[in-house]
Amino acid sequence: MTIRHFLTTQDWSRAEIDALLEQAAAFKRSPAGAQLAGKSVALLFFNPSMRTRTSFELGAFQLGGHAVVLAPGKDAWPIEFEAGTVMDGDTEEHVAEVARVLSRYVDLICVRAFPKFQDWTVDREDKVIKAFAQYATVPVINMETITHPCQELAHALAMQDRLGDLHKKKYVLTWTYHPKPLNTAVANSALLIATKMGMDVTLLCPTPEYVLDERYMAFGRLNAEQNGGSLKVSHDIEEAYSGADVVYAKSWGALPYFGQWEKEKPIRDAHKHFIVDEAKMALTHKGLFSHCLPLRRNVKATDAVMDAPYCFAIDEAENRLHVQKAVMAALAGQG
Repeated sequence: MTIRHFLTTQDWSRAEIDALLEQAAAFKRSPAGAQLAGKSVALLFFNPSMRTRTSFELGAFQLGGHAVVLAPGKDAWPIEFEAGTVMDGDTEEHVAEVARVLSRYVDLICVRAFPKFQDWTVDREDKVIKAFAQYATVPVINMETITHPCQELAHALAMQDRLGDLHKKKYVLTWTYHPKPLNTAVANSALLIATKMGMDVTLLCPTPEYVLDERYMAFGRLNAEQNGGSLKVSHDIEEAYSGADVVYAKSWGALPYFGQWEKEKPIRDAHKHFIVDEAKMALTHKGLFSHCLPLRRNVKATDAVMDAPYCFAIDEAENRLHVQKAVMAALAGQG
């Protein structure tokens, strides 16, 4: 039997994504279920978490299951991911054993593992979660690596709640300033889901260095072609915001400067005006605003934007619970 994982929405068809969103909407109306009754879930956190841990733990509980939380290198042994390595350093066991042993204990394995931000040519391989998927004999769910597919579903559901059919709605994915360079995961995922839903997507960023990895740009163009939307890149704030139905903000590091942050800092510091404020939102078509959270107020977006009725960031965060239950329910019968 071939195990189906949830590593990226790009592996799931539009019809399958729609089905997950429909099930998530049903869980939003009626939270309790028995899809995980008698089943267990391992949640492996290689990075800190608040929303992800809370929503996955509660989601498993609400479906009748039990979640075990592990932090490798802290409350569990450090794990080695390289094949053929001589393990005479800090790691105590190999993912080949970890994934297979956990598969004997639990019905789902969920992994959160950010890139190391040293070399994008290495980080883009997404080795941690791919290794778990390689060795596990139960489904593996991505809780955020170099993409964040659960956030995508929560975002799409929140937009549908506000706008209904998303086809041909103008969607702006805007880079924002942050004092530290951040993962491109949410930006990659926002691009994937907005194009998959057939929206007219504009990627707004300060300079060409901030354009996302060509792999995700290519997926976005393919999604747009298949679903009747479009994708373009802009460096013009007014042009991008003009007539937008949705503005989604995220900060991310420029890929050419991974591991060389001091070289990127002058570019980043010169574009603090990319903050989402009332003046920019006034250019939109009575547009909505959101962010994946956490958000630094008055750095990424102003208080006025975050507290406005058009901000649905809290709705999106709530939806993490519902969509993750849909994903877990869909995968729980495997293994």
